[in-house]
Amino acid sequence: MKQEILSSGNSSPDYMPDKYRWVMLALLWLLYMSFGASIRSLSPLVTPILADLKMSYSQMGLVMGSWQLTYIGAAFAAGFLIDKWGPRKALFWGAVVIALSSGLRYFSQCFGTFLPLVALFGLGGPMISTGCPKTISMWFRGRERGTAVGIYTTGPWIGGIIVLAVTNRWVMPLTGHSWRLTFAFYGALLLAVAIIWWSLAKDLETAESSAGIAMKFVFLRLIRVRNVQMALVLGLLTFAVIHSFISWLPKILENSGFSPSMAGYLSSIPLLAGVPTVLTIPRIIPSHRKNTAITIMALVTLASIWMFFSLTGALAIAGLFLYGIGSCTLTPLITLILMDTPDVEPKYMGSASGLFFCISEIGGFMAPLVIGILVDWTGGFTAAGNFMAALCLTIFGLSFLVQGRQAIVVSP
Repeated sequence: MKQEILSSGNSSPDYMPDKYRWVMLALLWLLYMSFGASIRSLSPLVTPILADLKMSYSQMGLVMGSWQLTYIGAAFAAGFLIDKWGPRKALFWGAVVIALSSGLRYFSQCFGTFLPLVALFGLGGPMISTGCPKTISMWFRGRERGTAVGIYTTGPWIGGIIVLAVTNRWVMPLTGHSWRLTFAFYGALLLAVAIIWWSLAKDLETAESSAGIAMKFVFLRLIRVRNVQMALVLGLLTFAVIHSFISWLPKILENSGFSPSMAGYLSSIPLLAGVPTVLTIPRIIPSHRKNTAITIMALVTLASIWMFFSLTGALAIAGLFLYGIGSCTLTPLITLILMDTPDVEPKYMGSASGLFFCISEIGGFMAPLVIGILVDWTGGFTAAGNFMAALCLTIFGLSFLVQGRQAIVVSP
């Protein structure tokens, strides 16, 4: 890797970036872990919040998807700003905003006040999720890039595992079973992570920069690339499956007779099962086989949803393991398709990631809301399971349209 100059209060002109790339990866992992913990912190608290704020399932579904709605409007702009500002500053402020989103929920009094505080996450979250691919594309090359993507992608899953497992078993008892104080506690932890990032992270200046390029030009350049188009559609469907299933899973399990604590433990199974595959699959699958891997993982996810909703006992729990193996791998594979597309240059990676997450979170917003509506209409989660299975089947079909070896630019 070429020697390049770092811009940060901690840098020096003779600094070799390869000596610090693993520290940057660790910091990215910590940020993304906090990101995932913040997202999942709502799910194990659904029951007390519904009772305290007197909300319906449809209203809770809207709350679960509200931050994705905000995210949709902010994601592409966030990616463009990351290309201009650099990851260090952008990711710090993103982390501060998600900390405020969590901590300020303490003051919620009803659905109308709870909704905007959850939605606030969507203003800070894009800085994290779009800044991570940008940073990886700057610091890592070749096979190491797949390794780095696999490692940092485990962050939100592990953050989710921790929150789902400890919220009702440990944190709620420590806060006097107050969901308000629990959110305040998580907000304080998130703020501490933001400070750690600001203190240790460095920005890598490269010869290429998009600072002088208009956002409209970048958007038009990216949207013409065939693999970018396919990544956007696949991302939308993948986020719909992941957010709808994981967000409602604790409540599904509680309705099946499990205690809140046990439901939290069981809800962490998919995230725990996904960690080994996220660490291995992105690294070992060559670039021209990423589309094939997406096809297989879509089928695995489809099979897991059928098992969970159709079977009982140990076989249903096995479905949760299978779900983690399949669904957790889809997003990093799609992200690598973006990174490995020749027409998506590193200087545009922030904007490309922002566009990807902007469109993907449309699915992340709509799907939890659809699940809530289906439950209110039918009185159970069976229809919701069919809905998620149909999404997986669509991902499977569209994966055959991904260009395995190179991007094709569509003429305007």
